[in-house]
Amino acid sequence: MTSLTPAHAHGLPLWRSLAFALAGAALITIGAKVQVPFWPVPMTLHTLAICLVAAGLGPRLGLAAMTAYLGAGSLGLPVFSGTPERGIGLAYMAGPTGGYLAGFLLATPLIGTLARGRGWLGTASAMIAGLALVYAVGLAWLALFIPAPKLLTAGLTPFLLGDVLKIALAATLISRASRLKGRPA
Repeated sequence: MTSLTPAHAHGLPLWRSLAFALAGAALITIGAKVQVPFWPVPMTLHTLAICLVAAGLGPRLGLAAMTAYLGAGSLGLPVFSGTPERGIGLAYMAGPTGGYLAGFLLATPLIGTLARGRGWLGTASAMIAGLALVYAVGLAWLALFIPAPKLLTAGLTPFLLGDVLKIALAATLISRASRLKGRPA
């Protein structure tokens, strides 16, 4: 039986790699669509799904999943949070949240690489590094749409607590799954 770890991902048959990438894209879509009442703003499970996909599938398959997700969205499929109500396709991607989407694309292989073979703390640290990259790219893009004094209150601070909780949950799930398979996270 082929095990799904970043070290073994290259040895998977093409059909299995495609299936994992598409399943990862589906999980990211579900995460983007699920809204959880939270303070100070409602949160989606987008970050949770991306962290799970990146750390669980590794850098190559995680990036393939994120690319499939973004590709579906660019074609106009309503995969993003707030779609179709807030627009679809490339127009949505060029809007205020486009930088966060680009950040997710860059963070996915980073998380997948840094989380490889790590325990809970290493996996959580990899996810924090990825999230820092998401916020850096997202805020830089968002600065094109809103005034600088409002940038952090609109694009960072309302989401930090929820993202920290999602990272803790994702790292816990990855660590437990790895322990069940008898190998370090």
